[in-house]
Amino acid sequence: MSWFEAVILGLVQGLTEFLPISSSAHLRLTAAFAGWEDPGAAFTAITQIGTETAVLIYFRKDIARIVSAWCRSLTNKAMRSDHDAKMGWLVIVGSIPIGVLGLTFQESIEGPFRDLRLIATTLIVMGLLLGFADWRASTGGGRHRAAVQRKELTDLNTRDGLLFGFAQALALVPGVSRSGATITGGLFLNYNREAAARYSFLLAIPAVLASGLFELRKVPGATHMNWGGTIAATVIAFLVGYAVIAWFMKFITTRSFAPFVIYRVLLGILIFALVASGALDPEAGETSH
Repeated sequence: MSWFEAVILGLVQGLTEFLPISSSAHLRLTAAFAGWEDPGAAFTAITQIGTETAVLIYFRKDIARIVSAWCRSLTNKAMRSDHDAKMGWLVIVGSIPIGVLGLTFQESIEGPFRDLRLIATTLIVMGLLLGFADWRASTGGGRHRAAVQRKELTDLNTRDGLLFGFAQALALVPGVSRSGATITGGLFLNYNREAAARYSFLLAIPAVLASGLFELRKVPGATHMNWGGTIAATVIAFLVGYAVIAWFMKFITTRSFAPFVIYRVLLGILIFALVASGALDPEAGETSH
């Protein structure tokens, strides 16, 4: 991987990580369209450390409050009913599904799951699910009373936290989108857009950081990876990702997810068309891991 490729892929990572359009799919597609070698799951996981650092900084006050309350709740029983202390436990509980499934299906994630036909399918299917969930949230599912009381993060419980976690685990398949799947799950659970997005970002922190650190174990034997370029890509992903978070959190307070749904569906159709015409190899740029 050249420095130029690393910089472009870092930019793509930062732009797409927090939007419900799948950063792993876009990294894979960028490489395929440009004729580059697939950056692979390891590059994706490491550059995601940069974007998660952006989450840590953007939500630093929330995170500091949650960590502080959670630590105090370990020795102070009275603190265990505190919302922030509960959030600490709910992030832990919600992280279990992706941790277990990620280790179980590691070989598939780094291989067969990166087929462009599967990515096109997940882009379309999950896009339509997001669109339906968003429509249901804004119209009350077609019922006469359009205004439905939506849940806030203060309403989050263990059951919902675990269901959020299973939704996040779907993002192990490129094309699903971590934020897209988690937000979709939250909307189906009757949470409002901002609450679903905020918990999605908080829930991603343990999973993404653990994934990135897990991939770092391969450093001694990773002769094919440009580590200088990878570090540069990670820094770029952080800077761009921070700006995207700020924009996205404001966007969803007044706008629907329709633009992202349309984009996902059109991109998926384009990939299928290119593969069917022979213009794009569904395994273009694949590497053995």
